[in-house]
Amino acid sequence: VIGKCGLVERAGQGFDLIYRECIRQSKPLPDFTHTDDHSVWLTLHGGIQDPEFLRFLEQIGQERTASFTTEDFLAIDLVHREQPIPDILEPRIQHLLEQGVIERVGRGRGVRHLLSRRFYRFLGKAGVYTRKRGLDRETNKALLLKHIRDSRTAGASFPEFVQVLPGLSRRQVQRLIQDLKREGVIYLKGAKKGSKWFPAP
Repeated sequence: VIGKCGLVERAGQGFDLIYRECIRQSKPLPDFTHTDDHSVWLTLHGGIQDPEFLRFLEQIGQERTASFTTEDFLAIDLVHREQPIPDILEPRIQHLLEQGVIERVGRGRGVRHLLSRRFYRFLGKAGVYTRKRGLDRETNKALLLKHIRDSRTAGASFPEFVQVLPGLSRRQVQRLIQDLKREGVIYLKGAKKGSKWFPAP
């Protein structure tokens, strides 16, 4: 039956085709839960998970997606679901960036990826894109300063700042705090783990 559906090929690339088509049609990935040493149990789910994501892939167009590999589609799917990219798929990220399908946000250990601006613009959700991409430096500093001022009685600890800006790495948050300190609007009291930040008088 699977052969008649065009999902099995003599070259042994049938599973690649299954994965590609599941992602292109915004359907759940193949489920091999009941597979054992003696048999392969494959479950294909027919429900569309995200019609908007399907519209995005359709917008990319048949011509462009035809050049994408199965690994490309898997990477796009992971970015869409905000899941980490495994090392085996990292080589495909640069290709997707060049194609304008995804964008990179942040640096170093804090780097993450999201679908491109045109995906959200196409859906009329430019505001969602702005939120997902993150706030600019001055806005981030303003959020930290507000939290410190709101915590003026007990003081604010560094782990709290990471909670305020979860999209940034610890080093990025530290730089913002040092900026605020140099500007003279906050000061540190205490040492090491017990230290707290307070708003300047």
